[in-house]
Order: sequence, then structure tokens, then C-alpha cells
Amino acid sequence: MLSLSLAVLSAACLVALASEVFERGFNPAHHSGGASPYFEAPTQFDISPETPAGCIVDQAAYIVRHASRYPEPSSFVGWQALYNKLQNATYTANGNLAFLPSWVPPVDDLAHEPLFLSATGAREAFQLGTELRKRYNLTKGGENFTVWSAGQQRCIDTATHWLRGYLGQGDYLASPNENRGTIVFMPDSVNTTGADSLTASAACPLYTGEGGTNASNAFRATYQNGIAKRINQFLDGLELNATDVGVMQDLCGYSFHINGDRRFCDIFQEHEWIDYEYASDLNYYYGSGPGNPLAGTTAFPWLQAITQLLVAGPNRTVGNGSFVPPPLIMGFTHDNDLPPVVAALGIMNSSSDEDVYPLSLTTPDSRRTFRSSYLVSFLGNIALERLSCETPMESTVKHVAGQLNPVPGTGRNARKFVRVRANDAPVPIPACMSGPGSSCPLADFEAYVKGPQATLLGDFVQKCGLANVTNDPDTVDFYVNINSKAANTSIFMLGVDPQVGEPNPFGS
Repeated sequence: MLSLSLAVLSAACLVALASEVFERGFNPAHHSGGASPYFEAPTQFDISPETPAGCIVDQAAYIVRHASRYPEPSSFVGWQALYNKLQNATYTANGNLAFLPSWVPPVDDLAHEPLFLSATGAREAFQLGTELRKRYNLTKGGENFTVWSAGQQRCIDTATHWLRGYLGQGDYLASPNENRGTIVFMPDSVNTTGADSLTASAACPLYTGEGGTNASNAFRATYQNGIAKRINQFLDGLELNATDVGVMQDLCGYSFHINGDRRFCDIFQEHEWIDYEYASDLNYYYGSGPGNPLAGTTAFPWLQAITQLLVAGPNRTVGNGSFVPPPLIMGFTHDNDLPPVVAALGIMNSSSDEDVYPLSLTTPDSRRTFRSSYLVSFLGNIALERLSCETPMESTVKHVAGQLNPVPGTGRNARKFVRVRANDAPVPIPACMSGPGSSCPLADFEAYVKGPQATLLGDFVQKCGLANVTNDPDTVDFYVNINSKAANTSIFMLGVDPQVGEPNPFGS
């Protein structure tokens, strides 16, 4: 091990390196893949996130990962193993590792916290609700608003906090009926619902995410041992290994959103975060994204259902629907259910430059646009916006007394387009981007989904090996049939005085 003087000198260098990273504006929490707290992704396509001039959004559909949570029990085992290793050894720690002898895992309620939302997660969901209220203003405040959710508690809690932020009509505690919301939830990650689910990949027997796990693990093996060797210079009496490095990098994003602790973020250098992020990219790209041939197939029924609603327009149902969904359609689910939507849309998987896709198994390419931190961060989301567009408003507008001037985009002859956003940043569909803000004309979008994508992605039942299963649904109907037998939906009503109660408005 190092002499004390050399250790002190090296520790000072480590502190300087970490400080330099943050001073340059590099935020490790924005490069932590699925462990990243929510942040708005930067544009990668030079497209403004603002609604194009002369357009309004008259309808939008979101699919959203649950907000920031405590670790899954399997991950928490790794945290506890690291803690035990640190506490069961006698050693000296220097520099940015000097906190390790006093560190404890940021979970203080072992019976409850793993898997549940953190306080940051509750805030993230509430803030997204308020932001979408301000962004779209598609419904009146306080009126009953319906959202959809996968059945695990962290998803339902995210939907609940989102609703409170979106509705926002006064005192929640003294006047619960002022904020009315309905959460339609369905079994989470089961194989009994077919495609009629927000977690449809779980109902596809031939689907597996092992390709992502294998690619990610192989890439981690190329850099984690080197990191361990570097940071072990700052420890005398203890040696960390590749497994410890993985846990410590995970703890950057988690500790930061749980209690604001960024000390694990400070340990690693910028290029080490780039490698960590790329391991996450490989996990999602080949596990549940465009690199998995079945990923797009599992999300295609969802895309078909949303496309039908966008073509029909706001405040309309489709097919034999018994329910009219709101013009802002919200679905809350899990991280691995977002990359399949990217695959179904045919985005984040092409480049004008050669050799960018499929993603290299060995070398991060800075030209890639598939970045897990920008897609599956906590509260990560994909939005399909329906734009209604006319000639932009002139700089000088005349007003006649008593006559409200129409807003461009609200006229009967307004043209319709579809724009995709991921974590707020617009993402063009390469095969269709001729509209305002690189959007896709609605008719062309419908043709794209029904034509090339349907041919490419195929039939859910056939491709998933369910052809011999009786009555296995291959379509999504829960948006227009609240009491969906196939989706096995249940209903939770927000804003009902528990002492008074209210009958289910959608029937038993």
C-alpha cells in the first residue's frame, strides 16, 4: 500500500479531479441510466421543445416510468454487502473515499422502503403533473380525470402524486372532493393478459431480456477492474473489487435522490461515468429496446391503440369503446416498458453516420442517440403529441370588441401532425419528419404505423408463440373500456371523502 505522504498527495489529486468534473458542468446523475433521478433530456436533434409557431397540442399520450424509488430488494442486498465489507475491515481511507468508514446505506425503514417511492419520487410525479397542466391546459381544473397504471404500488403512487399535481384545486385535506381523479390499474408483469397491458412483454413467452444483461455484463468487465485498481490507491488495508465498483456507481444516483448525498458521484472520473452509462445503454438497447427483435412487437399493440385515438381526435372513443379517454392520456409503468415503445416507433436506432447502430458491444459511440439516461431515468417518459397547426399569428393583430380572436391551430381547417418527445426532448421519426418541428403529418403517421411498422413488428400472438392459446388478446382496449376483462382492470378513486364514499361510476 502507499506511504502516508503519497496517499495524502494522491487523495488531493482525486479531490481535484472530481471537483474539476463538476466545475465543467458534467453531472454524473445525468449519466446514471436507470438510476438517474428525473431530468429533462437535452435535445440531440437540434429541435426546440417549444410547440411550433402556429400550432397547439390538442391531444397527447404519455407512457411514464414510475418516479424515483428506493432500491429493489436484490439491489439492496448489494448495498448491505458493501456496508458489511466496509465495516468488517480495519483500514485507512483518503480523499473522496474518506467517508466510507462512516457510510451507512440510505434506507432507514427496512420493512417498508425497498421498492417504494422516495420523497423525491413523490415530488417528481407531482411536478410532472403541474408541468403538463401548464403545458397543455387540455381539461378544466378539478374535473374527474382518469389515468392508467401498472399494478405495483410504486406505479400507483406515482399516478396518485401526478394526479394531485395535475388537478391542483385548493385544499386536498379539507376538501378532497375538489380534486377528483380515477386510477385504472391492472395486474403487473403477469402472463395472463396478452398484449392488453402496460407490461405486455411479461405476457410474451418468447421474449427475454438476456441479450441486454449479457452485453452489459461483458462491457462492465472491461472497465470495472481498472476503476477498482485506481481507487484502491486511496485505501490502506482494504481492497475493493469490480462488484463493489458497480454498487458504488449505482449509489450515486440513488443516494442523490434519496437524501441529496453525492459523495459516491465524486469518487469516479468523467470517462468512468461514460462507461457506466454505456453499460446501461447496452442493457436497455439489447434487453428491451431496438436491439431485441421482440421488443417492438410487445409495444406495438399499445402504439396501435394510441394511434387510433390520435386519428379519432380528442374527446372521442374508438371501435366498440364504452369510455371516452381524456385528451391527455397517461399510463404509468416500469423502466423496461419504455424502450419497447422506442422500438415500435422506429426511433433512436438510425443515423446518417455509418456504424452507429446497432450499438457496439465494446466501444461507446458519442454519436448515438439511444441513451438510457435520457429515456429510462426515474419518471422517464415518452409522449406522442397531436399538433393542430395553421398559419402562425402575425406580430400585429387587430381585436374587435366582444369578439375573442381564435388561436392559430383551433380552426376547422387546421392540419394535424404527430410529434414524439422523450423526457421532454423532441425525437423525430426518421421515416416521417416533414411537419412543423420535424413532426409527422397525422395521415402519414397512421400509414407508417399500419404499414411498415406493422409488417416489421408482426402479430403479437404469432411472434410471441401464443397461437395455440385460447382467447389471448393481441390488442389494447383498456383505454376505451375501463372494465376490461382481458386487462383485468381495477379502479381506485382519488378525491373521494372516505367517510362518504361514492359508487363506482364505471359499474362493477
